[in-house]
Amino acid sequence: MPHPAPDWGHATTYEDVSGEIAVVGVGESDHTRASGRTSGQIAAQAVERALDDAGLLPSDIDGIMYAPFAGDQLDEDAFHRHFGTSQEMWVSKRGGGMVWAATAAHEAALAIREGRARHVLNTFAVAWATRRSEMVGGPGESHAQELFKQSLEVPFGWFPQPVYFATIAQRHMHEFGTTQEQLGAVAVACRRHANLTPSAVMHGRPLTLEAYLASPTIVDPFRKEDCCLISDGGGAYIMSASDRARDLRQPLVEVAGVGLGNSDTGVHWAEQRAFTSTPQVFAAPGAFSMAGVAPADVDVLTLYDPFTIHAIMQIEDMGFCAKGEGGPFVEGKALDHDGGGLPYNTHGGLLSHAYVLGIAHVVEVVRQLRGQAAAQVPDAAVGVYGGYTGPQASTVVLRRA
Repeated sequence: MPHPAPDWGHATTYEDVSGEIAVVGVGESDHTRASGRTSGQIAAQAVERALDDAGLLPSDIDGIMYAPFAGDQLDEDAFHRHFGTSQEMWVSKRGGGMVWAATAAHEAALAIREGRARHVLNTFAVAWATRRSEMVGGPGESHAQELFKQSLEVPFGWFPQPVYFATIAQRHMHEFGTTQEQLGAVAVACRRHANLTPSAVMHGRPLTLEAYLASPTIVDPFRKEDCCLISDGGGAYIMSASDRARDLRQPLVEVAGVGLGNSDTGVHWAEQRAFTSTPQVFAAPGAFSMAGVAPADVDVLTLYDPFTIHAIMQIEDMGFCAKGEGGPFVEGKALDHDGGGLPYNTHGGLLSHAYVLGIAHVVEVVRQLRGQAAAQVPDAAVGVYGGYTGPQASTVVLRRA
């Protein structure tokens, strides 16, 4: 008998855009510790590299997507100032990183279908390492300013994020027997991939499971290696109609499916009934259905991963294994790019590559499907990015055409 659908959230209804658009250019800024740069400067560097990758000129871009938070993002005015252009642009503020690094593809596909744009740029950057000394602009400030968290969670000590998600990890360990070694397997796989990726912040800093287990606990059960970096960096990708993309520089990587899931709890996660689940429960099925694939067809997976427990929960919630079996699923080399299991965050993710909130994950999937990644998965044809904010999760399926 099939399991009943969860009743703690819902999927957003999306139009089928499978195969309509492709990602034609990708770029990343330098990923660094505190650099002294602004978010806008960082984003502009990533966009320059995405344009060069696509073989397009700044004047070709007639659509731009960004997120109006986390400092001075590269909006249409900043784009024109930087590149000296003046063309009219379709503009959306529902782009950037996190869940929007995935769902931007759906909105861009509709804009391109309706003739509002031909080449749509999505970009996101942070300068949180630079701004850390000011105690502004980082994820802690973002959470502390949210009214539900500020009023109903922070006063009880459920703050900052390592404390928040350590509680969720403890619950997962209690319910399903997930172990410290299984959390460590996620961290070690990401660090190995970062050491194969020259642009990663943690490149040149290897990590073994033994070293992970010997690292001091900072908030039980997390060690610092369970927690994401705080860094400066950004990414960008350009989307065009698939038929137009065939005439451009790079191999064709199509957007095959997009999904968005929502928790009815909203940001007040203290009242979340399915405490160890993410809204990927609602996002992934729609994206896989639109793409006409199943989890078993996925060659490479990237997930928004502020903490190791997020990998395990989202892998379960997207259907790569049954709920509660994520710990055993990630053990050993299962997540390595050459481990024979599910290649995961092959650039190092937020834990070891850079904390740019998911947009570099999409860039990595595109490179994998082109055969251009540093930790390349042989013959990768289907890649997935899973975005996450807490109350929302998203899935985008990309495929080599």
